[in-house]
Amino acid sequence: MGMTITEKILAEHAGKKRVSPGDLIMSKVDIALGNDITAPLSIEEFKKAGAKKVFNKDKVVLVPDHFAPNKDIKSAQQVRILKNFAKDYKITNYFEMGRMGIEHALLPEEGLVLPGDVIIGADSHTCTYGALGAFSTGVGSTDLAAAMITGETWFKVPESMKFIFYGKLKKWVTGKDLILYTIGKIGVDGALYKAMEFTGEIIDNLPMDGRFTMTNMAIEAGAKSGIINPDDITMEYVEGRAKRKFKIYESDKDATYSDVFEFNGKDIEPQVAFPHLPSNTKPISKVGKVKIDQAVIGSCTNGRISDLREAASVLKGKKVHKDVRMIVIPATQRIYKMAIDEGLIDIFIDAEAVVSTPTCGPCLGGHMGVLAEGERAISTTNRNFVGRMGHPKSEVYLSNPAVAASSGVLGRICSPDEIE
Repeated sequence: MGMTITEKILAEHAGKKRVSPGDLIMSKVDIALGNDITAPLSIEEFKKAGAKKVFNKDKVVLVPDHFAPNKDIKSAQQVRILKNFAKDYKITNYFEMGRMGIEHALLPEEGLVLPGDVIIGADSHTCTYGALGAFSTGVGSTDLAAAMITGETWFKVPESMKFIFYGKLKKWVTGKDLILYTIGKIGVDGALYKAMEFTGEIIDNLPMDGRFTMTNMAIEAGAKSGIINPDDITMEYVEGRAKRKFKIYESDKDATYSDVFEFNGKDIEPQVAFPHLPSNTKPISKVGKVKIDQAVIGSCTNGRISDLREAASVLKGKKVHKDVRMIVIPATQRIYKMAIDEGLIDIFIDAEAVVSTPTCGPCLGGHMGVLAEGERAISTTNRNFVGRMGHPKSEVYLSNPAVAASSGVLGRICSPDEIE
C-alpha cells in the first residue's frame, strides 16, 4: 500500500520507513517560526527551561509582522523581546522593519521554506508552505519553545483528503475562490486534523501565488495542513531562492485517502464569504446589494504581486467610491518594490487608495484599518469571525483581490464585470 506525500515527509523526518494515520511520532523540524504576538511567550518558556542555545540558529525564524510597525508601547515591547532574543542567541533570520514582510509571504520568497520540509510556526496560517510540497502546520507557543530547544516536535499523523479540480477556471476565478468554494462545501470543520491535498488539472496550471492562497486557508476548514505535490511550477519558483538542499516527495498512486472530492471549474464563480465564517460562501452572482465602508487588499493570503496586479487591473483609471476607504498592503518589501516598478502603486494612489508598508494589521483587527460599530469591509484576508477586524458589531466579507477592488469602486460588493 502506498503513502501520501504527507505520510512520506513525516516518515522521513521521524526516521521511519513508513507511518500511518493515527501514529504518534517525534519529527525533526526544518524551520521553527514565531512572530511578534506568539514568540514572546515561546521565548519566556525557552528561558524557563534553562536552555542555553537554540537547536540551529539558521532554522529559527522570527518575524515581527502582526503589529508592525509598532502601533503602541505594548507592541513595541513585544518586538523588542524578539530583537533581543535574536541578538543574544545569534538568530540568523530575524527580520527587522525595512527587511521584513508578512511572514507567510516572506519565508517562501527568501527561500527559507522548501519542498519536503517539516515546518512549524506559532501562527495558524503556517500551513501556507504546503504549496511547495512541505508538511507545514501551526503550533502553540510552548510547542514552538520546545522545538527551538530540541529541533523536534510530536505529531499524530493526519489522515489525508484529496481534492481534485478539473476543467478550466472562469474569468476572475483564482486560488482564493477555489479554497472558499471548497470550505463552503465541507464546512469549517470538514477537514478536522486532516491534510488537505489539492490536485487535478486546474491545480497543475495554477501559479504559485494561487497555490499559496489555497494552502494558507486549509486551516479555515479545520485542517492540520494543506499540501500540493511539487511540479515544474514549484521548481521554477524554488530554484534560485533555495538556501539549502531539499528533497521532493509525491503521493503514490495507491495511497489511501479518507475522502476524495471532485470539483469542476465550470461550477465555480468568484466567491464571497459572508459573516461570520469562511464557510458561509456565496457565488458573486448571488451576493445581492451589500454596501461596504472599507476594502482591504493584502495579507498572507492575498498580498503577493499577482494579487496586486489583479487589483490594479480593475482599479486602473477609476476612483474608490467616496464612501469607502481602500487599504492596499503589499506582503513584503520586495513585492512593494515590484509594485512600484510596475506602476501599480501609482494606480492605487491615483484611485485614492491608501498603500501601507507590509503588515498583518487589519486582518486581525490590530491596526491600519480597524472597523467601527456597524461598518462592513470586504477583504482579501482569511477570516471573518465576529470582531475579527474591529468592533463586534462590524462585518467582514472575504473575496479575491479583483472582487475587493471592484467593490471598493462601486461602494458595494460586486463582480469586476460590473465596472468594466
